[in-house]
Amino acid sequence: MDSQTSKSSQPSQSPQPSHTFQVDLRGLVDLLSHHLYSSPKVYLRELLQNAVDAITARRAEQPGAPARVRLYAEAGSLRVEDTGVGLTEADVHSLLATIGRSSKRAEGLEAARSDFLGQFGIGLLACFVVAERIRVVSRSARTPDAAPVEWTASDDGSYTVRTLGPEARPEPGTTVHLVARAGAGEWLAPERVLTLARDFGSLLPYDVRVGEEAVTDLPAPWDRSYVSPAGRRVALARHCHELFGFTPLDSIELDVPLAGIRGVAYVLPSAVSPAQRATHRVHLKGMLLTERAEQLLPDWAFFVRCVLDTDSLRPTASRESLYEDETLAAVREALGERIRSWLTGLAAGDPERLAAFLSVHHLGVKSLARHDKDMLRTMLPWLPFETTDGRLSLEEFAQRHAVVHFTRTVEEYRQVAPIASAQGVGVINGGYTYDSELVEALPSVRPGTVVAELDADTVTAHLDAVDPVEELALSGFLAAARAKLDAVQCDIVLRAFHPISVPALHLDDRSARHEQARAEAEERADDLWAGILGSLRGSAPRARLVLNHLNPLVRRIGSLGDAELIGTAIESLYGQALLMAQRPLRPADTALLNRAFIGLLEWATHGESAHGGSAHGEDGR
Repeated sequence: MDSQTSKSSQPSQSPQPSHTFQVDLRGLVDLLSHHLYSSPKVYLRELLQNAVDAITARRAEQPGAPARVRLYAEAGSLRVEDTGVGLTEADVHSLLATIGRSSKRAEGLEAARSDFLGQFGIGLLACFVVAERIRVVSRSARTPDAAPVEWTASDDGSYTVRTLGPEARPEPGTTVHLVARAGAGEWLAPERVLTLARDFGSLLPYDVRVGEEAVTDLPAPWDRSYVSPAGRRVALARHCHELFGFTPLDSIELDVPLAGIRGVAYVLPSAVSPAQRATHRVHLKGMLLTERAEQLLPDWAFFVRCVLDTDSLRPTASRESLYEDETLAAVREALGERIRSWLTGLAAGDPERLAAFLSVHHLGVKSLARHDKDMLRTMLPWLPFETTDGRLSLEEFAQRHAVVHFTRTVEEYRQVAPIASAQGVGVINGGYTYDSELVEALPSVRPGTVVAELDADTVTAHLDAVDPVEELALSGFLAAARAKLDAVQCDIVLRAFHPISVPALHLDDRSARHEQARAEAEERADDLWAGILGSLRGSAPRARLVLNHLNPLVRRIGSLGDAELIGTAIESLYGQALLMAQRPLRPADTALLNRAFIGLLEWATHGESAHGGSAHGEDGR
């Protein structure tokens, strides 16, 4: 009883009817034109691709078959003829009328799939981006007795199929007729069709023509024979100018047989930002895949533009970019190695060309050298750095100085460069992109080299101390000066240094600046945040104003008896030292500068008034 009750309570297991997806063709075309493809021009690539694949399929079975593609453009219409494998009526129903199915999956062709350009069965569907009606007339080469078949489709999703007489297509192959949709006639204009065909198909392996105009231009410029290396460079430079619009500094051969890659990298004649994404032209089995391939080369190789042909890289669904996979990663590494070898070759055999290249693109090489010790070692004699001895390579600078001092910011370098140079201390400006990293990596490729970051203490230690007796005599002046600058958290140090013309030097380091920023934030914060920031107070030394005891102006200020005037003078020296270091001014620094400037004007005009009054009194007596 229980068993029967259990069975009767189970749901019915009868099979449910299946349903077929209904596709809104107009909606799908809109999706393709606005989201998948970057431009309607891809319709011509799809037509060329279908024609070339059809010829490839026929030649797989009939090696001697003709290989021709002809395009005929007239007002508002386009006709494309090929001598490919063709279709039977069954093929038409199976392939043309079913979205997503590709003839490359046809029986007997799976082994040859790598020879085809297309990897997705979108096919003629892309033509609806520019056409309102597509008519295909095809005759199969596999079934010679089959009659030609006509397939006509509209952009509303309807189509008709009918068989034709032998005269409609005497030879195997396919003819595609397009009629432009409203507003898209320009894409089927003869001049536009010729331009697009040459752009997409210049490297295709078959005879492609628009009317009587040849489209293909083989062999590719990098595969041609030239009279001399100089002639080759001139020809490739001309090709680069035609393709990219610039004359390159040099050309780098790209040949990776294992990845089926042949091409050339052109070196840009002017510097570009490392953040700017380099774009390259990639052909897939002769067909232009994209003009904007961004991930083809390592990031450091932003100084070249590539054009190449490949038969191994995978395209994305839109066939307008490359699929990121292990193959692309391997190709990227191989191409990067080729560019690295070119640089090494220049360093070994053509220093003049290398110097010309580095004068423009040293930043790219520095980026590479950060992660490649061999490249850093090779480029040590060549890479330029800003130093207190002038513009030198790391190798030459290290030969001159027992300790390689460097700063991490341009501001720090500007503070200390004149003074350090006068004291015989060599300093490298590490504030530019990658420079401090390369200086710190120097001992790894040049054993025994001592590298040290230059800070305020190091600079101060290299300055001459003042005689204790003289410094004691100035203790009152120094105390007044320290009190005046305490508000901006700056100490006063008295030293003797060259050049004598520099009255004061402002020195700080990153830790001192961090403490200043914390203190300012604490002053502006409410009680809660002020307490939190106060708990973070650091013990780092404050910034310091180093007064030059050898400077006559400093000596005169030190002999003043007016405490208020001493304060104004010290504030003026502080502001002048900040400006000389080209440091950004904090609000407190700006207020101090304004106060010092007004104070000096008041002192000067007060002195003039007193002098004028005295003179007037003498005249009156």
